[in-house]
Amino acid sequence: MIDILYEHPAWFARLFEALDARDVPYRRVHAAALRFVPDWKHDPAARESAPDLLVNRMSPSADRRGHGHGILPTLQYLESAEAGGVRVINGSRAYGFEISKVRQMALLADLGLPFPKTRVINAASEALAATEGLRWPVVVKPSVGGSGAGVLRFDREEDLRAAVQADQLDFGVDHLGLVQEFIPARGGHITRVEVLNHAYLYAIHMPVSGHSFNLCPADACEVPPPGTVTSAPGPVELGGNCAITPAATGTRAAQAHPPREMIEAVVRMTDAAGFDVGGVEYVVDDRDGRPYFYDLNALSNFVADAPAVIGFDPWVPFVDVLVAAHAEARALRRVAAAI
Repeated sequence: MIDILYEHPAWFARLFEALDARDVPYRRVHAAALRFVPDWKHDPAARESAPDLLVNRMSPSADRRGHGHGILPTLQYLESAEAGGVRVINGSRAYGFEISKVRQMALLADLGLPFPKTRVINAASEALAATEGLRWPVVVKPSVGGSGAGVLRFDREEDLRAAVQADQLDFGVDHLGLVQEFIPARGGHITRVEVLNHAYLYAIHMPVSGHSFNLCPADACEVPPPGTVTSAPGPVELGGNCAITPAATGTRAAQAHPPREMIEAVVRMTDAAGFDVGGVEYVVDDRDGRPYFYDLNALSNFVADAPAVIGFDPWVPFVDVLVAAHAEARALRRVAAAI
């Protein structure tokens, strides 16, 4: 049995369809309503009901849909499953990076890869002081976030001061924020590189305006206001603001072909972060032509209308990987039971 741990009510319809088409046995586990024992390994009932494979599809933007209480507990859930011998796709290490942009920047530094100059704060009152030594404009963002949730750009010191005084900075579930230099995008786009099973899968350019930061590439990617509760697995009402299909311009994501060195860097960093599947976003600075990595996404919901954009359906190889991992996990479980 495969368990799919998820939160967003619509992002994984294609995954469920692909699994159904292959007659793959799976259960849907919603991350907003978890129930588990702390040690699966030593609990007979937990061992009996445990899946052969657990696939983590939890979103760090869940608090924007009223499911923020599932974000941090998911880490404990994954760790408990791993301790019990369950094979996990995008396990606790990957999820630890998914829910911390601070850890992501530290990883990039360790790997010697370029990223925007960054300061970390845990109080809005520190935001202005954190801009010392940074080039303006700056962006302020929560460490735990997704789909551009809570990200704000400030062009002037007085604008940031006004936002602080008006209590407009939102640091999310762990109250940790990043103050970063804003990088103007050459060509009016950022590049997202997707990896699967430790290899390059595809890349896309996503158009950016420099003011909206919802760069989610999937269907149904609009982030509602904080506190909004959405059901699972029902539909989500969208506002037409997904970054790949802006209503005003009609522009959309386009296939990209990054240089080999950028692809190699992405595979290196996702391997270091423990990703089985994921995407990395980078931007080329329009001022000097230098690339900067700024976001690692363990939650890959893939580009909308993928066959038209990149020439194939990425859910097909993803399910291939899950089927192979499931078979391997079942075989290992049988061997362990026989010992």
